[in-house]
Amino acid sequence: MEGAAHGPADTLKNVSIRVRVPALPDRSSRRTLLTSAVIAVALSASACSPGDEGPEPPGLSADGRDVIFEGGGFTVEGSFTHPESPDGEPVPGALIISGSGPTNRNGNSDGRPEADTNLNLSRVLAGAGVASLRYDKFGSGDPDTWDEKTVEAMGEDIDPLLFDAQMAAAYEELITQPEVDPERTLIVGHSEGALFALRAREVLEDADPALVLAAPPGARMLDVIDRQITEQVRTAEAQGAVNESDAAMILSDIRTARALVRAGDELDMYDPTGIFAPQNQDFLAWIDAFDPVDLARDLPDDTPVLVLWGEEDAQIPRDEIDRLMTGFEDAERVDLPGTDHVLREYDDSPGAAALDGDRPFSPDVAPALERFVDGLW
Repeated sequence: MEGAAHGPADTLKNVSIRVRVPALPDRSSRRTLLTSAVIAVALSASACSPGDEGPEPPGLSADGRDVIFEGGGFTVEGSFTHPESPDGEPVPGALIISGSGPTNRNGNSDGRPEADTNLNLSRVLAGAGVASLRYDKFGSGDPDTWDEKTVEAMGEDIDPLLFDAQMAAAYEELITQPEVDPERTLIVGHSEGALFALRAREVLEDADPALVLAAPPGARMLDVIDRQITEQVRTAEAQGAVNESDAAMILSDIRTARALVRAGDELDMYDPTGIFAPQNQDFLAWIDAFDPVDLARDLPDDTPVLVLWGEEDAQIPRDEIDRLMTGFEDAERVDLPGTDHVLREYDDSPGAAALDGDRPFSPDVAPALERFVDGLW
């Protein structure tokens, strides 16, 4: 994988920064332009840009500090937040893991710079009496702070296990904070991060954290990508951005690429989205090998699990969550009304706020998390 900027995207929001129009044969150039049109349509309802003022943030504004640690041979930067302990004793701690693509510690990417999913979760956790650590995934964060080793690695193939190593290092950093009780921990994974949360007990040494899965995928990653792109291409087709034959051509390319990855064959075709670029093949094959239902089934029976899903999530549909739940023995599921993939309120009526920064974080997340945490210890 060439850095983290080329991981599979939760939506085409991340693909938009990858699309290029190089000097290519006519058919390839045409496909790039077509895909750009699809992306523009797909982003019209979800992309955001900085606004002047936003809604009141959720939860509690707790004390915090930046942390720097080593993970997988690279420097990792993050933020640690902790509420005031009423009795001065250590409090539970949560590790927050971002979704796919180059998503930073706050849950933001170039495509959605004001999502703030992880930041909002940290505030809600603080309100529930839980400290948290969130970190910049490899390839995200402020490039000005990257050391020479990281900069050089961005142009090389990266072992996908680096992301496991950085999760493990982040967890170790969390439990060594003096404010945290290492015997009371949670892993909070958003979107693709939920796959890492489901594998936490396997990856981490001698750890048995409770799990919070927010907007988790319920199918293998390449199937999720295929469905998301198909929906967005069909939307673009319905709105006249592409015609029927062009839509079929794009979808055919994507499905051919999916088949090549799963067969272990070389990705030597042209892919206008950038997702199926050759440098991504190892990561795609690795992450696609994890079926969330199998991961859920493999959890120890005593693992506490909370699944949060927004009823207006355009990236993860209800039937995927239904499928995921079949793998659990005894998980709690909370469906959040009027809530989208980044856990913000969503209203598609005319004149309603569309930008992330203009929409409040779902008020239903805090009580769900508080009830879950109260029942753990």
